[in-house]
Amino acid sequence: MLGNRWFDVRLSDLLWFPKNLNQQSTFLMNSSQHLQAAEKALSPIFSGIDTAVKQNLKKVLDSFRHHRVGVHHFSSVSGYGHDDLGRQTLDKVFAEVMGAESAAVRVQFVSGTHAIACCLYGVLRPGDEMLAVVGAPYDTLEEVIGLRGENQGSLIDFGIDYRQLPLTPEGKVDWHNLAQAVRENTRLVLIQRSCGYSWRDSLSIADIEKIVKLVKQQNPNTICFVDNCYGEFVEECEPPVVGADLIAGSLIKNPGGTIVTAGGYVAGREALVEAACCRLTAPGIGSSGGATFEQNRLLFQGLFLAPQMVGEAIKGNHLTAYVFQQLGYAVNPLPMASRRDVIQAIKLGSPEKLIAFCRAIQKYSPVGSYLDPIPAEMHGYESELVMAGGTFIDGSTAEFSADGPLREPYVVFCQGGTHWTHIAIALEAAIEAVGEA
Repeated sequence: MLGNRWFDVRLSDLLWFPKNLNQQSTFLMNSSQHLQAAEKALSPIFSGIDTAVKQNLKKVLDSFRHHRVGVHHFSSVSGYGHDDLGRQTLDKVFAEVMGAESAAVRVQFVSGTHAIACCLYGVLRPGDEMLAVVGAPYDTLEEVIGLRGENQGSLIDFGIDYRQLPLTPEGKVDWHNLAQAVRENTRLVLIQRSCGYSWRDSLSIADIEKIVKLVKQQNPNTICFVDNCYGEFVEECEPPVVGADLIAGSLIKNPGGTIVTAGGYVAGREALVEAACCRLTAPGIGSSGGATFEQNRLLFQGLFLAPQMVGEAIKGNHLTAYVFQQLGYAVNPLPMASRRDVIQAIKLGSPEKLIAFCRAIQKYSPVGSYLDPIPAEMHGYESELVMAGGTFIDGSTAEFSADGPLREPYVVFCQGGTHWTHIAIALEAAIEAVGEA
Protein backbone atom coordinates (compact mmCIF):
# COMPACT_ATOMS: atom_id res chain seq x y z
CA MET A 1 0.00 0.00 0.00
CA LEU A 2 1.22 3.53 -0.79
CA GLY A 3 0.67 5.30 2.51
CA ASN A 4 -2.79 6.68 3.14
CA ARG A 5 -3.30 8.41 -0.22
CA TRP A 6 -6.24 7.56 -2.46
CA PHE A 7 -5.86 7.24 -6.21
CA ASP A 8 -8.25 7.38 -9.15
CA VAL A 9 -7.49 4.64 -11.67
CA ARG A 10 -8.59 4.59 -15.29
CA LEU A 11 -10.04 1.33 -16.65
CA SER A 12 -7.42 1.42 -19.44
CA ASP A 13 -4.69 1.32 -16.78
CA LEU A 14 -6.30 -1.66 -15.08
CA LEU A 15 -6.55 -3.66 -18.31
CA TRP A 16 -2.88 -3.17 -19.16
CA PHE A 17 -0.54 -6.01 -18.23
CA PRO A 18 3.28 -6.05 -17.94
CA LYS A 19 5.61 -7.36 -20.64
CA ASN A 20 8.98 -6.71 -18.97
CA LEU A 21 10.49 -6.07 -15.54
CA ASN A 22 10.11 -2.29 -15.65
CA GLN A 23 6.49 -2.63 -16.65
CA GLN A 24 5.95 -5.18 -13.87
CA SER A 25 7.02 -2.69 -11.19
CA THR A 26 4.69 -0.10 -12.67
CA PHE A 27 1.84 -2.61 -12.78
CA LEU A 28 2.39 -3.50 -9.14
CA MET A 29 2.04 0.15 -8.25
CA ASN A 30 -1.19 0.30 -10.29
CA SER A 31 -2.63 -2.76 -8.54
CA SER A 32 -1.91 -1.15 -5.19
CA GLN A 33 -3.59 2.04 -6.33
CA HIS A 34 -6.48 -0.01 -7.64
CA LEU A 35 -7.04 -1.62 -4.26
CA GLN A 36 -6.83 1.69 -2.44
CA ALA A 37 -9.47 3.13 -4.76
CA ALA A 38 -11.65 0.08 -4.08
CA GLU A 39 -11.25 0.47 -0.32
CA LYS A 40 -12.31 4.10 -0.53
CA ALA A 41 -15.37 3.29 -2.67
CA LEU A 42 -16.40 0.47 -0.34
CA SER A 43 -15.97 2.39 2.92
CA PRO A 44 -19.74 2.94 3.45
CA ILE A 45 -20.42 -0.75 2.83
CA PHE A 46 -17.69 -1.75 5.29
CA SER A 47 -19.35 0.44 7.92
CA GLY A 48 -22.69 -1.29 7.31
CA ILE A 49 -21.03 -4.68 7.68
CA ASP A 50 -19.65 -3.64 11.08
CA THR A 51 -23.18 -2.75 12.17
CA ALA A 52 -24.44 -6.20 11.14
CA VAL A 53 -21.54 -7.85 12.98
CA LYS A 54 -22.51 -5.99 16.13
CA GLN A 55 -26.11 -7.21 15.88
CA ASN A 56 -25.10 -10.84 15.37
CA LEU A 57 -22.48 -10.69 18.11
CA LYS A 58 -25.07 -9.33 20.52
CA LYS A 59 -27.28 -12.31 19.73
CA VAL A 60 -24.42 -14.68 20.58
CA LEU A 61 -23.53 -12.79 23.75
CA ASP A 62 -27.15 -12.77 24.91
CA SER A 63 -27.28 -16.55 24.58
CA PHE A 64 -23.98 -17.03 26.42
CA ARG A 65 -25.34 -14.90 29.25
CA HIS A 66 -28.72 -16.64 29.25
CA HIS A 67 -27.10 -20.07 29.65
CA ARG A 68 -24.50 -18.78 32.14
CA VAL A 69 -21.51 -20.04 30.17
CA GLY A 70 -18.49 -20.38 32.46
CA VAL A 71 -15.05 -21.99 32.52
CA HIS A 72 -16.59 -25.19 33.91
CA HIS A 73 -18.21 -25.69 30.50
CA PHE A 74 -14.78 -25.97 28.86
CA SER A 75 -14.06 -29.35 30.47
CA SER A 76 -15.22 -32.53 28.76
CA VAL A 77 -15.61 -36.21 29.53
CA SER A 78 -13.97 -39.18 27.84
CA GLY A 79 -15.25 -42.44 26.44
CA TYR A 80 -18.90 -42.42 25.46
CA GLY A 81 -19.26 -38.73 26.20
CA HIS A 82 -22.31 -39.15 28.41
CA ASP A 83 -23.39 -36.19 30.57
CA ASP A 84 -20.95 -33.73 29.02
CA LEU A 85 -22.20 -30.48 30.56
CA GLY A 86 -20.19 -28.30 28.18
CA ARG A 87 -21.49 -30.09 25.10
CA GLN A 88 -25.07 -30.01 26.37
CA THR A 89 -24.84 -26.27 27.12
CA LEU A 90 -23.25 -25.54 23.76
CA ASP A 91 -26.13 -27.34 22.03
CA LYS A 92 -28.60 -25.07 23.86
CA VAL A 93 -26.64 -21.93 23.06
CA PHE A 94 -26.29 -22.88 19.41
CA ALA A 95 -29.99 -23.69 19.09
CA GLU A 96 -30.92 -20.32 20.56
CA VAL A 97 -28.54 -18.43 18.29
CA MET A 98 -29.95 -20.26 15.26
CA GLY A 99 -33.55 -19.70 16.33
CA ALA A 100 -34.16 -23.45 16.56
CA GLU A 101 -35.79 -25.82 19.06
CA SER A 102 -32.71 -27.99 19.28
CA ALA A 103 -29.16 -28.34 17.99
CA ALA A 104 -26.30 -30.82 18.03
CA VAL A 105 -22.76 -29.49 17.65
CA ARG A 106 -20.36 -32.40 17.22
CA VAL A 107 -16.70 -32.89 16.37
CA GLN A 108 -17.71 -36.33 15.05
CA PHE A 109 -19.19 -34.73 11.93
CA VAL A 110 -16.23 -34.88 9.55
CA SER A 111 -17.62 -32.20 7.21
CA GLY A 112 -20.68 -30.23 6.26
CA THR A 113 -21.50 -32.96 3.73
CA HIS A 114 -21.45 -35.53 6.54
CA ALA A 115 -23.82 -33.45 8.66
CA ILE A 116 -26.15 -33.00 5.68
CA ALA A 117 -26.04 -36.72 4.89
CA CYS A 118 -26.95 -37.59 8.49
CA CYS A 119 -30.00 -35.35 8.21
CA LEU A 120 -31.09 -36.93 4.93
CA TYR A 121 -30.61 -40.51 6.13
CA GLY A 122 -32.25 -39.66 9.43
CA VAL A 123 -35.42 -38.29 7.86
CA LEU A 124 -35.94 -40.14 4.56
CA ARG A 125 -37.31 -43.67 4.18
CA PRO A 126 -37.80 -45.99 1.18
CA GLY A 127 -40.57 -44.67 -1.04
CA ASP A 128 -40.04 -41.05 0.05
CA GLU A 129 -39.04 -38.39 -2.41
CA MET A 130 -36.41 -35.70 -1.96
CA LEU A 131 -36.88 -32.61 -4.11
CA ALA A 132 -33.97 -30.19 -4.70
CA VAL A 133 -35.56 -26.83 -5.40
CA VAL A 134 -32.53 -24.71 -6.35
CA GLY A 135 -31.15 -26.69 -9.26
CA ALA A 136 -28.37 -29.23 -8.98
CA PRO A 137 -26.85 -29.71 -5.50
CA TYR A 138 -23.23 -29.20 -4.54
CA ASP A 139 -20.82 -31.73 -6.07
CA THR A 140 -20.16 -33.61 -2.82
CA LEU A 141 -23.86 -34.47 -2.44
CA GLU A 142 -24.10 -36.19 -5.82
CA GLU A 143 -22.73 -39.48 -4.47
CA VAL A 144 -24.81 -39.19 -1.29
CA ILE A 145 -27.92 -38.94 -3.46
CA GLY A 146 -26.73 -41.56 -5.95
CA LEU A 147 -26.27 -39.39 -9.03
CA ARG A 148 -22.67 -40.64 -9.24
CA GLY A 149 -21.03 -43.78 -7.90
CA GLU A 150 -22.52 -47.24 -7.44
CA ASN A 151 -23.26 -49.56 -4.53
CA GLN A 152 -22.19 -47.06 -1.88
CA GLY A 153 -25.43 -47.05 0.06
CA SER A 154 -26.69 -43.83 -1.51
CA LEU A 155 -30.24 -42.55 -1.01
CA ILE A 156 -31.24 -43.97 -4.38
CA ASP A 157 -29.73 -47.35 -3.37
CA PHE A 158 -32.14 -47.32 -0.42
CA GLY A 159 -35.17 -46.72 -2.60
CA ILE A 160 -35.51 -42.97 -2.07
CA ASP A 161 -36.65 -41.03 -5.12
CA TYR A 162 -34.87 -37.88 -6.18
CA ARG A 163 -36.01 -34.99 -8.31
CA GLN A 164 -34.67 -31.49 -8.88
CA LEU A 165 -36.16 -28.27 -10.19
CA PRO A 166 -33.86 -26.53 -12.66
CA LEU A 167 -33.18 -22.86 -12.28
CA THR A 168 -34.56 -20.37 -14.77
CA PRO A 169 -32.32 -19.37 -17.72
CA GLU A 170 -31.33 -16.33 -15.63
CA GLY A 171 -30.12 -18.58 -12.80
CA LYS A 172 -33.04 -17.80 -10.48
CA VAL A 173 -35.39 -20.01 -8.48
CA ASP A 174 -38.26 -21.09 -10.74
CA TRP A 175 -41.03 -19.81 -8.50
CA HIS A 176 -43.81 -20.75 -10.92
CA ASN A 177 -42.81 -24.42 -11.10
CA LEU A 178 -42.00 -24.55 -7.40
CA ALA A 179 -45.56 -23.49 -6.57
CA GLN A 180 -46.84 -26.78 -8.00
CA ALA A 181 -43.87 -29.12 -7.60
CA VAL A 182 -44.50 -30.75 -4.20
CA ARG A 183 -46.15 -34.16 -4.32
CA GLU A 184 -47.81 -36.32 -1.68
CA ASN A 185 -44.66 -38.40 -1.22
CA THR A 186 -42.29 -35.42 -1.23
CA ARG A 187 -40.96 -35.99 2.25
CA LEU A 188 -38.17 -33.39 2.11
CA VAL A 189 -37.13 -30.44 0.01
CA LEU A 190 -33.42 -29.63 -0.19
CA ILE A 191 -32.70 -25.89 -0.11
CA GLN A 192 -29.05 -25.13 -0.80
CA ARG A 193 -28.45 -21.65 0.55
CA SER A 194 -25.06 -21.06 -1.06
CA CYS A 195 -24.33 -21.02 -4.78
CA GLY A 196 -21.77 -23.82 -4.41
CA TYR A 197 -19.98 -24.24 -7.74
CA SER A 198 -22.90 -22.74 -9.67
CA TRP A 199 -23.04 -19.33 -11.30
CA ARG A 200 -26.21 -18.23 -9.52
CA ASP A 201 -27.27 -15.95 -6.72
CA SER A 202 -27.05 -17.49 -3.30
CA LEU A 203 -30.33 -17.46 -1.39
CA SER A 204 -31.28 -14.71 1.00
CA ILE A 205 -33.23 -15.42 4.15
CA ALA A 206 -36.21 -13.80 2.41
CA ASP A 207 -35.83 -16.29 -0.48
CA ILE A 208 -35.75 -19.20 1.96
CA GLU A 209 -38.86 -17.92 3.72
CA LYS A 210 -40.68 -17.71 0.37
CA ILE A 211 -39.62 -21.27 -0.54
CA VAL A 212 -40.80 -22.62 2.82
CA LYS A 213 -44.19 -20.95 2.47
CA LEU A 214 -44.72 -22.29 -1.06
CA VAL A 215 -43.76 -25.81 0.01
CA LYS A 216 -45.93 -25.83 3.14
CA GLN A 217 -48.93 -24.55 1.19
CA GLN A 218 -48.74 -27.66 -0.98
CA ASN A 219 -47.88 -30.19 1.73
CA PRO A 220 -47.56 -29.09 5.37
CA ASN A 221 -45.83 -32.37 6.23
CA THR A 222 -42.95 -31.85 3.81
CA ILE A 223 -39.71 -31.09 5.68
CA CYS A 224 -37.86 -27.98 4.56
CA PHE A 225 -34.16 -28.73 4.97
CA VAL A 226 -31.51 -26.05 4.40
CA ASP A 227 -27.89 -26.72 3.56
CA ASN A 228 -26.70 -23.70 5.56
CA CYS A 229 -22.99 -23.91 4.69
CA TYR A 230 -21.30 -20.55 4.10
CA GLY A 231 -24.42 -18.63 5.14
CA GLU A 232 -24.27 -18.43 8.94
CA PHE A 233 -24.16 -14.90 10.42
CA VAL A 234 -24.29 -13.21 7.01
CA GLU A 235 -27.79 -11.90 7.73
CA GLU A 236 -29.51 -11.04 11.00
CA CYS A 237 -31.30 -14.36 11.42
CA GLU A 238 -30.98 -17.99 10.34
CA PRO A 239 -33.38 -20.24 8.37
CA PRO A 240 -35.23 -21.79 11.37
CA VAL A 241 -36.50 -18.30 12.22
CA VAL A 242 -38.38 -18.17 8.89
CA GLY A 243 -39.81 -21.68 9.09
CA ALA A 244 -37.06 -24.09 7.99
CA ASP A 245 -37.49 -27.41 9.80
CA LEU A 246 -33.85 -28.50 9.78
CA ILE A 247 -30.45 -27.03 8.87
CA ALA A 248 -26.90 -28.34 8.81
CA GLY A 249 -23.41 -26.98 8.28
CA SER A 250 -19.70 -27.26 8.95
CA LEU A 251 -17.72 -25.87 11.89
CA ILE A 252 -14.64 -25.19 9.76
CA LYS A 253 -16.77 -22.70 7.88
CA ASN A 254 -18.56 -19.69 9.38
CA PRO A 255 -19.72 -20.85 12.85
CA GLY A 256 -16.28 -22.12 13.88
CA GLY A 257 -14.85 -18.61 13.84
CA THR A 258 -11.62 -19.88 12.13
CA ILE A 259 -10.40 -21.68 15.30
CA VAL A 260 -12.56 -24.82 15.63
CA THR A 261 -10.46 -27.78 14.52
CA ALA A 262 -13.20 -30.03 13.10
CA GLY A 263 -16.90 -30.82 13.21
CA GLY A 264 -20.35 -29.83 12.08
CA TYR A 265 -23.82 -29.10 13.39
CA VAL A 266 -27.49 -29.77 12.84
CA ALA A 267 -30.29 -27.58 14.19
CA GLY A 268 -34.04 -27.34 13.89
CA ARG A 269 -37.06 -29.18 15.21
CA GLU A 270 -36.08 -31.40 18.14
CA ALA A 271 -37.34 -34.68 16.68
CA LEU A 272 -35.54 -34.08 13.39
CA VAL A 273 -32.27 -33.15 15.10
CA GLU A 274 -32.47 -36.36 17.13
CA ALA A 275 -33.16 -38.38 13.98
CA ALA A 276 -30.01 -36.96 12.40
CA CYS A 277 -27.99 -37.73 15.53
CA CYS A 278 -29.22 -41.33 15.45
CA ARG A 279 -27.51 -41.62 12.07
CA LEU A 280 -24.34 -40.02 13.39
CA THR A 281 -24.19 -42.41 16.36
CA ALA A 282 -26.87 -45.11 16.58
CA PRO A 283 -30.57 -45.46 17.43
CA GLY A 284 -30.89 -45.34 21.19
CA ILE A 285 -27.76 -43.23 21.54
CA GLY A 286 -28.58 -40.27 19.33
CA SER A 287 -27.46 -36.93 20.74
CA SER A 288 -26.52 -38.30 24.17
CA GLY A 289 -23.14 -39.68 23.01
CA GLY A 290 -19.98 -38.27 21.53
CA ALA A 291 -16.97 -37.14 23.54
CA THR A 292 -15.69 -33.67 22.69
CA PHE A 293 -12.00 -34.46 23.29
CA GLU A 294 -11.27 -31.27 25.27
CA GLN A 295 -12.56 -29.13 22.40
CA ASN A 296 -15.38 -27.39 24.27
CA ARG A 297 -13.48 -24.14 24.83
CA LEU A 298 -12.65 -23.84 21.14
CA LEU A 299 -16.25 -24.60 20.18
CA PHE A 300 -17.59 -21.87 22.45
CA GLN A 301 -14.87 -19.39 21.52
CA GLY A 302 -15.28 -20.10 17.80
CA LEU A 303 -18.99 -19.34 18.03
CA PHE A 304 -18.20 -16.09 19.84
CA LEU A 305 -15.71 -15.07 17.13
CA ALA A 306 -17.89 -16.18 14.22
CA PRO A 307 -19.84 -12.94 13.56
CA GLN A 308 -16.61 -10.92 13.42
CA MET A 309 -14.85 -13.41 11.14
CA VAL A 310 -17.85 -13.54 8.81
CA GLY A 311 -17.85 -9.75 8.64
CA GLU A 312 -14.18 -9.71 7.63
CA ALA A 313 -14.81 -12.34 4.96
CA ILE A 314 -17.70 -10.32 3.54
CA LYS A 315 -15.51 -7.22 3.33
CA GLY A 316 -12.97 -9.28 1.41
CA ASN A 317 -15.71 -10.47 -0.94
CA HIS A 318 -16.73 -6.92 -1.77
CA LEU A 319 -13.11 -5.94 -2.35
CA THR A 320 -12.45 -8.94 -4.60
CA ALA A 321 -15.58 -8.29 -6.64
CA TYR A 322 -14.79 -4.60 -7.03
CA VAL A 323 -11.23 -4.94 -8.29
CA PHE A 324 -11.89 -7.83 -10.67
CA GLN A 325 -14.97 -6.22 -12.16
CA GLN A 326 -12.84 -3.14 -12.82
CA LEU A 327 -10.38 -5.43 -14.59
CA GLY A 328 -13.18 -6.54 -16.93
CA TYR A 329 -14.15 -9.90 -15.43
CA ALA A 330 -17.68 -11.05 -14.66
CA VAL A 331 -18.18 -11.41 -10.90
CA ASN A 332 -20.97 -12.86 -8.78
CA PRO A 333 -22.21 -11.23 -6.58
CA LEU A 334 -21.64 -7.75 -7.98
CA PRO A 335 -19.39 -5.43 -5.94
CA MET A 336 -22.12 -3.35 -4.34
CA ALA A 337 -24.69 -6.14 -3.95
CA SER A 338 -25.74 -7.24 -0.47
CA ARG A 339 -24.15 -10.53 0.58
CA ARG A 340 -25.96 -13.79 1.19
CA ASP A 341 -22.96 -16.01 1.94
CA VAL A 342 -19.18 -15.67 2.16
CA ILE A 343 -18.42 -16.82 -1.40
CA GLN A 344 -17.24 -14.57 -4.22
CA ALA A 345 -17.06 -15.97 -7.75
CA ILE A 346 -14.94 -14.60 -10.61
CA LYS A 347 -15.35 -15.91 -14.15
CA LEU A 348 -11.72 -16.04 -15.31
CA GLY A 349 -12.37 -17.84 -18.60
CA SER A 350 -9.29 -20.07 -18.87
CA PRO A 351 -7.60 -22.83 -16.88
CA GLU A 352 -4.32 -20.90 -16.94
CA LYS A 353 -5.88 -17.91 -15.19
CA LEU A 354 -7.70 -20.12 -12.68
CA ILE A 355 -4.48 -21.89 -11.73
CA ALA A 356 -2.51 -18.62 -11.65
CA PHE A 357 -5.06 -17.01 -9.34
CA CYS A 358 -4.96 -19.90 -6.88
CA ARG A 359 -1.17 -19.99 -6.92
CA ALA A 360 -1.05 -16.29 -6.02
CA ILE A 361 -3.46 -16.77 -3.12
CA GLN A 362 -1.41 -19.73 -1.85
CA LYS A 363 1.79 -17.68 -2.09
CA TYR A 364 0.29 -15.08 0.25
CA SER A 365 -1.19 -17.57 2.72
CA PRO A 366 0.19 -17.78 6.25
CA VAL A 367 0.67 -21.55 6.07
CA GLY A 368 2.29 -23.42 3.18
CA SER A 369 3.08 -20.32 1.14
CA TYR A 370 5.86 -22.30 -0.58
CA LEU A 371 3.41 -24.88 -1.97
CA ASP A 372 2.26 -24.84 -5.59
CA PRO A 373 -1.43 -25.69 -6.13
CA ILE A 374 -1.94 -28.07 -9.03
CA PRO A 375 -5.19 -29.49 -10.43
CA ALA A 376 -6.09 -32.87 -8.97
CA GLU A 377 -8.99 -35.19 -8.33
CA MET A 378 -10.65 -34.90 -4.93
CA HIS A 379 -13.02 -37.28 -3.16
CA GLY A 380 -16.64 -36.33 -3.74
CA TYR A 381 -16.06 -34.02 -6.69
CA GLU A 382 -16.77 -34.75 -10.34
CA SER A 383 -14.10 -32.52 -11.91
CA GLU A 384 -10.47 -31.94 -11.08
CA LEU A 385 -10.03 -29.06 -8.65
CA VAL A 386 -7.33 -26.52 -8.07
CA MET A 387 -7.33 -25.21 -4.52
CA ALA A 388 -5.43 -22.57 -2.57
CA GLY A 389 -5.80 -23.01 1.14
CA GLY A 390 -2.82 -22.11 3.27
CA THR A 391 -4.96 -22.25 6.39
CA PHE A 392 -4.22 -23.04 10.03
CA ILE A 393 -7.09 -25.55 10.05
CA ASP A 394 -6.71 -27.99 7.16
CA GLY A 395 -9.50 -27.41 4.66
CA SER A 396 -10.97 -24.48 6.56
CA THR A 397 -12.92 -22.22 4.25
CA ALA A 398 -13.57 -19.82 7.10
CA GLU A 399 -9.98 -18.71 6.50
CA PHE A 400 -9.11 -17.06 3.19
CA SER A 401 -9.02 -19.64 0.43
CA ALA A 402 -9.82 -19.99 -3.26
CA ASP A 403 -10.68 -22.92 -5.45
CA GLY A 404 -12.49 -23.95 -8.57
CA PRO A 405 -13.25 -26.95 -10.79
CA LEU A 406 -11.29 -27.24 -14.01
CA ARG A 407 -14.28 -26.96 -16.29
CA GLU A 408 -15.73 -24.18 -18.37
CA PRO A 409 -16.21 -21.29 -17.81
CA TYR A 410 -13.30 -21.62 -15.32
CA VAL A 411 -14.71 -19.81 -12.33
CA VAL A 412 -12.68 -19.28 -9.17
CA PHE A 413 -14.58 -19.21 -5.88
CA CYS A 414 -13.07 -17.19 -3.04
CA GLN A 415 -14.27 -17.59 0.51
CA GLY A 416 -13.45 -16.83 4.10
CA GLY A 417 -10.85 -14.55 5.63
CA THR A 418 -9.77 -13.73 9.16
CA HIS A 419 -9.32 -10.05 8.24
CA TRP A 420 -9.95 -8.20 5.01
CA THR A 421 -6.50 -6.60 5.01
CA HIS A 422 -4.94 -10.03 4.40
CA ILE A 423 -7.28 -10.50 1.46
CA ALA A 424 -6.21 -7.11 0.07
CA ILE A 425 -2.52 -8.12 0.21
CA ALA A 426 -3.20 -11.43 -1.54
CA LEU A 427 -5.32 -9.74 -4.20
CA GLU A 428 -2.39 -7.60 -5.29
CA ALA A 429 -0.51 -10.76 -6.19
CA ALA A 430 -3.59 -12.30 -7.81
CA ILE A 431 -4.11 -9.28 -10.09
CA GLU A 432 -0.53 -9.55 -11.31
CA ALA A 433 -0.67 -13.33 -11.76
CA VAL A 434 -3.91 -13.29 -13.75
CA GLY A 435 -2.53 -10.50 -15.94
CA GLU A 436 0.59 -12.51 -16.73
CA ALA A 437 -1.49 -15.61 -17.47
